[in-house]
Formats: sequence, C-alpha cells, structure tokens
Amino acid sequence: MQTESHSIPHAPAEQMGFLTTNQQALRDGIRDGMPIGLGYFVVSFTLGIAAQHAGLTPFQGFLASFFNNASAGEYAGFTIIAADAPYMEIALITLVANARYLLMSAVVSQKFSPDTPFYHRIFVGFDVTDEIFGITVARPGKLNPFYNYGAMLMALPGWSVGTALGIMAGNALPLSAVSALSVALYGMFLAVIIPPARKERIIGVLVVLSFLLSFAASYLPYLTELSAGTRTILLTVLIAGVAAYCFPIREDETQEGGNDA
Repeated sequence: MQTESHSIPHAPAEQMGFLTTNQQALRDGIRDGMPIGLGYFVVSFTLGIAAQHAGLTPFQGFLASFFNNASAGEYAGFTIIAADAPYMEIALITLVANARYLLMSAVVSQKFSPDTPFYHRIFVGFDVTDEIFGITVARPGKLNPFYNYGAMLMALPGWSVGTALGIMAGNALPLSAVSALSVALYGMFLAVIIPPARKERIIGVLVVLSFLLSFAASYLPYLTELSAGTRTILLTVLIAGVAAYCFPIREDETQEGGNDA
C-alpha cells in the first residue's frame, strides 16, 4: 500500500512542473514583449499611411502586417504595390528585404533543446523580428518556445492593429495631416540607419552610396526602363553583395558584438 501511495502522485507532479515552467516562460515573454508591442504600434501606425497610399483597406493592411511583421519589407512591398508592380516583383523584393530573418532563424534554432517538437520551431519561426530575436538570444539557457509565444502575443497585435489604424487615419484625416504623418516614416528609417552607421563608418558610407546609386539609376539609360521595384531589388543585391565581399565580418567580431549587447 505504501508503494502505491507514493507512486500515484508522481506523474501528476511532473506534469504540473512542466505546465508551471511553460506558464512562467509565457509570462516572461509577455513581460519582455510588452515594450516591443508598444513600439511596434507607434511605428506601424505611420506604416499604415504608406499602405493607405498604396490603396490597401484597413483589413488588408491588418493581414499584411500580421503575416509580414517587418517594417522595411512591408514598406518596400507597399511602395511597389503603389507603383502597380507585378506579383513576382512584390514577392522578390519582400524576400530580399527580409532575407536577414533567415539568418536570425538559424541562430534561434540552435537555442532549442534537441527534443523540441518540430511544430514549435515552425511557430516560433513565424515571428522572428529584430527585437524578438534580440530578447530571445539574450535569454540564458535553452529556449522554451512559450517565451516567444508570450512576446508574439504583444508584438503581432501591436504591429497589425497599428497598421490598420494608420490606414483608417489616412482615410479620415485631411490631406495636410496625412502628409505630416508621412514624415514620421522618414524618422522611422533614420532610427534604423543612424545607430549602426555611427557605430560602423563603412555602414554609413554604404547608406550614402545607396542613396546616390538609387538616384542615378532613375536617370541612367536602360535602368530607367525598369520599374522602381526591379531597380530596388538589383541595387539591394549589388550593394549588399559587394559590401559583404569587400568588408566581411569575422565570426569572433560578431560574437563580441553580441556580448556587448
């Protein structure tokens, strides 16, 4: 009888411990993802202005931001949608603009325990953004996918709802107010460009070079015959490829940068 009395609660205790661990990871993810969600809401509101210029409805903008949680990728997509580009160009520019997330996903996959089910890896990979990647790799130990789920619960609604509200504001506000809000988009990209450019002079030079080449491409023979989306794709691949070849970042430098962060 004593053996039976000790063995009965053993399995439920393990299950309760497992659930407690997942619940704690979920709460930690919600806590760390809350400021990310608030920041996404502000940025995506201005992104909604660009979506409104491209002719998207609030529901379409909501879906676009829910399934493509990336500022640069969405802005590039909205830009060539407004230019009435074909579907292939839209898909290609989105792939190029979001290519860095392939590398981030590869890094995140190394933090999973080997026995983590495959479907958890798929769901976590659905929303690997710069900010979520940062808090994920900074978390010590093996990655519990429920931590990412908690962060995603804050990030995805902030980004998608903010985009929809931005489109609604663009439809409701007068043209002068919409034009004023559109200036915030330039502030968003300056916030992305300036910090790494100040840290690495090469990045600053490449940013200025990309501006100059983009301006020149709109006037050079043959290139002017291409659509704006195609020119953007070609310049992105060309400049990024040349920069990666001429100024490679060694693995030890990448690790030092991650430790500093």
